[in-house]
Amino acid sequence: MAGNLTRDEARERARLLDVSSYDVELDLTTGDTAFRSATTIRFDCTEPGASTFVDLVAPAVSEIVLNGRALDPAEVFDGGRIALSGLEASNELRVVADAAYMRTGEGLHRFVDPVDGKTYLYTQFETSDAHRMYTCFDQPDLKARFELAVLAPADFEVVSNSAPDAVREPVEDSDAEKVRWHFPATEPISTYITALIAGPYHVERDSHDGIPLGVYCRASLAEFLDADAIFEVTKQGFDFFHGVFGMRYPFGKYDQLFVPEFNAGAMENAGAVTFLEDYVFRSRVTDARYERRAETILHEMAHMWFGDLVTMRWWDDLWLNESFATYSSVHCQAEATKWTDAWTTFANVEKAWALRQDQLPSTHPIAADIPDMQAVEVNFDGITYAKGASVLKQLVAYVGVDAFFAGVREYFKEHAWGNTELSDLLRQLERASGRELSGWSREWLETAGVNTMRPEFEVDAEGNFTSFAVLQEAPADYPTLRSHRLAVGLYDRTDKGIVRRERVELDVSGPRTEVPELVGKARPDLVLINDDDLTFTKIRLDDRSLRTVVESAGEIAESLPRALCFSAAWDMTRDAEMAARDYVRLVVSGIGGVGDVSVAQMLLRQAVSALVNYSAPEWRQTGFQLLADRLRDLLTAAEPGSDLQLVYATGFADAAVGEEHLSLLQGLLDGAITVDGLTVDTDLRWTLLRRLVAAGRAGEKEIAAELESDATATGERNAAGCRAAVPTAEAKAQTWERIVRGDMANTEFRATLSGFGEPAQRELVRPYVDSYFSRLGEVWENWTKEFAQSFAEMAYPGQLVEEETLRRTDAYLESESPAPALRRLLIEGRATVERALEAQRRDARAAE
Repeated sequence: MAGNLTRDEARERARLLDVSSYDVELDLTTGDTAFRSATTIRFDCTEPGASTFVDLVAPAVSEIVLNGRALDPAEVFDGGRIALSGLEASNELRVVADAAYMRTGEGLHRFVDPVDGKTYLYTQFETSDAHRMYTCFDQPDLKARFELAVLAPADFEVVSNSAPDAVREPVEDSDAEKVRWHFPATEPISTYITALIAGPYHVERDSHDGIPLGVYCRASLAEFLDADAIFEVTKQGFDFFHGVFGMRYPFGKYDQLFVPEFNAGAMENAGAVTFLEDYVFRSRVTDARYERRAETILHEMAHMWFGDLVTMRWWDDLWLNESFATYSSVHCQAEATKWTDAWTTFANVEKAWALRQDQLPSTHPIAADIPDMQAVEVNFDGITYAKGASVLKQLVAYVGVDAFFAGVREYFKEHAWGNTELSDLLRQLERASGRELSGWSREWLETAGVNTMRPEFEVDAEGNFTSFAVLQEAPADYPTLRSHRLAVGLYDRTDKGIVRRERVELDVSGPRTEVPELVGKARPDLVLINDDDLTFTKIRLDDRSLRTVVESAGEIAESLPRALCFSAAWDMTRDAEMAARDYVRLVVSGIGGVGDVSVAQMLLRQAVSALVNYSAPEWRQTGFQLLADRLRDLLTAAEPGSDLQLVYATGFADAAVGEEHLSLLQGLLDGAITVDGLTVDTDLRWTLLRRLVAAGRAGEKEIAAELESDATATGERNAAGCRAAVPTAEAKAQTWERIVRGDMANTEFRATLSGFGEPAQRELVRPYVDSYFSRLGEVWENWTKEFAQSFAEMAYPGQLVEEETLRRTDAYLESESPAPALRRLLIEGRATVERALEAQRRDARAAE
């Protein structure tokens, strides 16, 4: 991981410099491995005579000219930075380089479509990879105008942040295959949101409220592109955000581009948002996937204001950037789209992620300390996104939604095209709401860890409460007891299901808060602390409530309390307060009554995770048999062609381990067995085949045949994962050799790591533990950040849930003193193993 810019370096550079403009010229016709990059930067310096540096990663630099003075690249360029000395008050720097196309999803990524041989390019610059494409001061608070000229093949579409004012202009002294595009200067923006996307992309166009809209994908995916559905969500988002933000979209046109081999879900490049192309659905998916795509579309759109128009000064406030976009996207979904239960999905998915992250030893305050770029790379986590959004949701409830967005509107007006810190937003929210927020900030943003709430009560002979209190706990390492606004719900069994009889909303602070309003009320079948999900906390169920959930969770009438109850049971399982086998039985008994597709998917994933990680090994096979039997029955009984039928099919594939179940998978794959309404399409075929391969029921012959039928990039990725999952020592040896070479494309690399680490193949991966630890330091030092982080996380021997894994990790941490970011990844892996060990012991005690 070279070029690790520190916060102190960035502050000093920002103190010295005021960057006016970038004029970038790229030639994309020079070959398959590199492209010509010429950059002219105009900037002022507050201290003439001072020295600084500019960022560039390139295999060759041919020209560096500062204020008319030629500099020798051999003397001033070290492979990641160009040293600049003797600066004047006003400066002009020109750098010409041969920059490299990337296959890691960083910088300017190059992809060749196996379907038709066409070449596609796109950029991914967050957090600091713009200098892989052009010379720049690559930090968020040195904003500048960005102008771009591109020489490209004639069949390319070329997209950047602004709309082009020159399209496919002929180039003198060149053949007709090379043309020129020009994009006029933007308003001042940060380097990490500048963008270039180029290739023979298929495009659909529309407009809304004066905003030109474009949706792009590869030509070979065009038949699957549902542009109308994407445009519908886009238009709903613009109408909603124009209303609540009080400011029109600031970047002119709005393009959304679905690109291959993307590392993340999406990226908020100003006016040119890139998305993971898995969001172009080539096989049938459930409505939950469309809901997730809509959330992603709205998340990136919210960034156009919060992040792009107004940008954090440094990555310490990354959390605010991402949390605001997450909160705003879910708020918009619930208010302006058909997904009115979006907050249920948020509670079920995002908050589960946040709670998991906040219980790792690497937990950190939402407002994290980010001393350098390596630290921020591992901070795109559940606290930055999901806990932050949960706390923002709580803040909105505290100050009021109208006051919150009134403050946001003033914030945008005051800081448009500038950089800010958290205090700038809090100041506007205080003005709008009349509330003092520094105490709230200290309590919620500057401390780590999650609280746990439990009910404590007594009842009389008639079953009425004689006392009721909410108890608040905090982990010993993070002992903060916070102020919470929450509700307590009382739920009874009725002929209409389990429904809420009464709700009391109150402020909770300290270790014990009495709830006198409930004294004299009849004890219900279910007491739900944090009803309506108003605060960020873990909750516990009393014995009777837990019994109600275990026996009848599917009967809870409303989706949000049902999701909260399942979440409470899952937390108890992960904390070894509930046996994994009891959680699996809860899912088996309740899943049939869950009509919310996203909740059903999450429950099945968690049930499999409970079996893989938290169940006693001697009961694991029994548990898988129990879960697979239930899913087989649900699959055959489900409404033909329904979303739930597809959920049951994929869940069954994940749970199938016995011969009977594997034979059913085989029959579905080869067509010998059919289920009314279930289409075994391309993606489902790969799901079935992966399970059969991992179980030793299929191999190279079947993988090759499937790839021949699906000779696409997705097919190649799935085949790589299947080959890595072949359960033989020879296959693992070949796979490990490919992994440590590090020469695959990014998505193939991650698919291969995933297949290599199949949970049931523990003994096959055991021989590679020493190799992992012996290579880790070199990988971290020399590979790109995406590849190094993927290797560190995904090749970690976490499936070996045993004390030796903890010992081996501790030995490495002590002897090697790894970089802080790598140390964090290792202690997270270690904590996952330690938690699994404790949960397995708890599950084993349940058999006694």
